[in-house]
Order: sequence, then structure tokens, then C-alpha cells
Amino acid sequence: MQAIILAAGESSRFWPLSEGKHKSLVSVLGKSLLLRTIESIASAGVKDIIVIQNPLSHIEKVLSAPPGVSLKFVSQPAPKGMSDAILRAREHLSGNFLVISPYHINAGDIIKKILEIHKKLKAEIVLVGKKTESPQIYGIFRMSGKKACGIVEKPKKHDAPSDIRAVGVYFLPKQFMARLESEAAAHYSFESALEKELKSNPAELIITEDFQPTLKYPWDVFAIEKYAMDSLFKNQKSVISKTASVDGTAKIEGPVFIGAGTKVMENAVIKGPCFIGGNCVIGNNALLRSYVDIGDNAKIGANTEIARSIIGDGTHIHSGYIGDSIIAEDCRIGAGFITSNARIDRGEISVIVKGEKTPTGLKSLGAIIGRESKIGIGVKTMPGKLIGANCQIGPGTVVNENIESGTTYYSEFKGVVKKKRGC
Repeated sequence: MQAIILAAGESSRFWPLSEGKHKSLVSVLGKSLLLRTIESIASAGVKDIIVIQNPLSHIEKVLSAPPGVSLKFVSQPAPKGMSDAILRAREHLSGNFLVISPYHINAGDIIKKILEIHKKLKAEIVLVGKKTESPQIYGIFRMSGKKACGIVEKPKKHDAPSDIRAVGVYFLPKQFMARLESEAAAHYSFESALEKELKSNPAELIITEDFQPTLKYPWDVFAIEKYAMDSLFKNQKSVISKTASVDGTAKIEGPVFIGAGTKVMENAVIKGPCFIGGNCVIGNNALLRSYVDIGDNAKIGANTEIARSIIGDGTHIHSGYIGDSIIAEDCRIGAGFITSNARIDRGEISVIVKGEKTPTGLKSLGAIIGRESKIGIGVKTMPGKLIGANCQIGPGTVVNENIESGTTYYSEFKGVVKKKRGC
């Protein structure tokens, strides 16, 4: 049994976290989503894995195979869709195969169910679905009893053939490659080929209520991080490295992971679940609470409060409040940085993505900041604002719009009155 992981897309809606890398290389709890997916697939006994990548992402240079796993890397030079990506793996396939999205960090659980059905029913095709109230953003299965007899990509809500969406896990026979090759090249030719195949060969369908991640927008990382955090602490309490240093006045409440060489300074408070990587510094009187994920070599300054946020490797934060936010790796954040993470009317937050106003389904969302950006003292961000990679935000600036990568953005201070006072 082999698995194909599709990690070659442009990830344009995932900006700014996709700047310079594929979205599956974003890390939660110290590992990339792609590595977690590979480990999960291997846990189900599938250890021959083909990763389809964009040649510019160089995934093979930053990803090492877990013990016992064979990884092959195949390039898709241009983003020509899922069908083109799968066909590029055909020379490496020897039989039935799985197709999996690169962020299914719990793929092993569903793969075990797929293999059970394949063995018990001799099923050639097994698909995985989940109920949805938003068919317009997914591939939706046509149903014939309990089997899938077709698929429609992103139908209008009133035209949806069912309320069961595809979740990005497919079990297919090798001969399905011939069906793909016969389809005219198009962005949705995989769905077109599958639609034709299912009309003559309805598939077994697993409808799951378990967590099935979606990773279309950057804020989708929060749900995956929460799942990973809950899984980490499901059967264990706090894990504190023997080489970590936690001051006696610091308070740790609830499950917390603290990596090797990390220092937690005087009067810091960490309220789990939280994950802190290796060689970090958590400053005096800092407060970390609930689903905070801090990467390796990060520095969190004195009096900083962080809640439900992800901080990348090597990022330094002087002080401030960071809520429901994601700050990528190697950023530098000045003193007094504040992310506003709720609208004044407490309504749903929308984000401008590729020029379109996009509802997030969230009432709490702060800032999402790309790698290597520098933020001056006293900067404030409005809810749901995206700041690109390698930006510089001047001191005292209020960020009330998205900022493109490589931009210098600052408020001009005018109208200052200076008078000399009499003695």
C-alpha cells in the first residue's frame, strides 16, 4: 500500500504564512503539519509515501523521513491541479494507493478504517466524507443509499446533491490512473474523472464525525493546533525538560510542555494547555494562557500576555498583549505591541483575502504576521489584519488594513506643538 501526499499547491489563500514555503510546512507543537501527517500515515502501516511538491518549495531539503518510512519526492512544476499532481506519481505506484492532503495530522485513524473496509468488502474505491452546512466551498458527493455515486465541486448551496463533503482522503485502484489520463487537462479534472468513475462504480463511503482538518486560510491553523494540543495532553500531564529552568516564583497551572534549555523567569504564569519549545525565554511576570504554542528559540519579554496564539521559531517579543494571533518565525516585536482580537460589537470577524471579504466564523481573531517582520514600539493591530513577510511597521502605528510583504508601513506624526515654557 502506498500513499500520495499532495503538497504542491500555491497556497495563495494561506498568505502570509505561505510566504516562501508550502502551507504544510507550518509548524504546530514543534513539528510541521506535513511531518505530523507522514507520521500518522505510517502509524496505520502505510510506510511507502510519495510527496508531490512545488520544485520551489524544496520540501525534501527540510523534511527527513521518520524511521522505517520510505519517502519519494516528485515535483509538479506548475500548479495544474490535483489530477496533474497525482499523475506525476504514476511511475512509482505498484498497486492501490491513498491520496491525502498534507495537513491530515490524524490521517492514521481514518486510514485504518479504510483498510478494514477494503479487506472486508474487497472495495476498490473508498472515500471519506463529513457533513457540512457550506457546500459551496467543498467537493460534495452524490449519494446512492450509503454509497457515493458522484462528486460535484463547489456547488451552489441550493444545488448541492447532498450535505456530505469530501475531506481530502481517497483510496483508489491503480487503474484509476488511466481514467485520469483520459481527462482533458483542467484544474478540476480529478473531480471530473472521479465523477465518471463513480457513475459506473459507486464507492464505499466513510462518513466521519471525527476531527477532519481544513487548511484553506491561515486561521484554520488554530483548529489543528488545538487538536494537536489536546492529543498531546490526553494521556499525560505536564512535561518539563530536565534541562529547563523554571524559577520558584513562577506558576504553572494545567498541562504544559516546556522544552530543553528553556528559562521561565520570576513570577511568570503559564496556564495550560500550552507548549513551549526549546531554548526559549519566558520573561518576568509574563502570562501565557490557553493553547499558546511557542516555537524554539523564542523570547517572550517581561509583562507580555499571550492567549490562544502561535509564535514561530526565533521570534522575539518585548512586551504587550497578543490574543488569537499567529506570528511566524524570526519576527522582532517592540514594546507595547497590542493585537485587538475582537470587534467592538463582538460580531464575526471577516478578513480580506485576495481582495475579497472573507468570513472567518470567528468572533476572536487578532493579527497574522509573516516571517522576519519587524514591529516598532506601541504598534496596535485591528482584528483580522494580515501583515506580510519582511515588513517594517513604524512605532505608534495603528494597522487597520492588510500589508503586503516587503512593505514599510508607518503613521506620520504631524501637528505637534512645541513651546518653551517660562521659568
